[in-house]
Amino acid sequence: MSASEPTTTNAPTLQSLVGNLPYAKGHGTGNDFVLVADPTDQHQLDGHQVAALCDRHRGIGADGLIRAVPSKFLAEGREVLTSSPDAYWFMDYRNGDGSISEMCGNGVRVFVHFLLAEKLVELPVGSQLSIGTRAGVKIVTRLNDGYAVDMGPWEFIFEQAATENGLDSRVSTPGLEKARGALSISMGNPHTVVALANETELENLELFAIPEVLPLPPHGTNVEYVLAANPVVTEGVGSLRMRVHERGVGETLSCGTGACAAAMATRHWAQALDVLQWKVQVPGGELGIEFRLGATGREHVVLSGPAVLVSRGEISAS
Repeated sequence: MSASEPTTTNAPTLQSLVGNLPYAKGHGTGNDFVLVADPTDQHQLDGHQVAALCDRHRGIGADGLIRAVPSKFLAEGREVLTSSPDAYWFMDYRNGDGSISEMCGNGVRVFVHFLLAEKLVELPVGSQLSIGTRAGVKIVTRLNDGYAVDMGPWEFIFEQAATENGLDSRVSTPGLEKARGALSISMGNPHTVVALANETELENLELFAIPEVLPLPPHGTNVEYVLAANPVVTEGVGSLRMRVHERGVGETLSCGTGACAAAMATRHWAQALDVLQWKVQVPGGELGIEFRLGATGREHVVLSGPAVLVSRGEISAS
């Protein structure tokens, strides 16, 4: 073969991997997703297929894939329906590497926005919709400028160490000279939050590599790096900046459940449990966090922010 002849490859095409597949692309503060409407459960995508679709060089490119499927078609969905029969739609979510995840806070907002665009639901401003996820039912309220999601109660993953010491683990991260103490919080999915001292530390993080977390929560963890504002609270509202390494993805521009965990950890460290409203700046924009007492007496976290659909397409033979 001469130097001028093109090389060939036997790599499978997306069409050969997934067949004909209509999709949309959307994001919530830069956390982006491929979305597939599957009202009759015809597109049961596995991890390999999802990873190919989310590949940013050979696929569509995304932090994860969300399949909109009726809850009745999945075992996890049928379990949700036993306690919440109104949770007709299930958010079947996989990370960009194809691994199954419990749910995604930014993804829930984009998911509901997608259901509206597909005319699969009706949701006037101010109305609520129950969505099934692997982390239970999430109640979504449509706002004038986005969506608010009741993420449910938060909890410490290592409760004794967290309450006694304020820290329960250590995280080693490229770009930081020394391991840092951290706090692990569950929002239905696991998070480990690290406090930073200044903007230089925030900017110098190298989040292309997986941070080392000890002890590691049983199913891995997302790692958030937070820089609290100075002062932390202004006119009753707390604020912080955040970067995140998402489990199964790498660094993303935003993480909704991570923003919830980051606000909770900062609130805990600052001994500001009476501060119920927080603003979290992520590279992709701003998210709102509210702490609110739930019906069972446990404190819930409400996440609010925008949701955008940017394109539509179809995987097909060219």
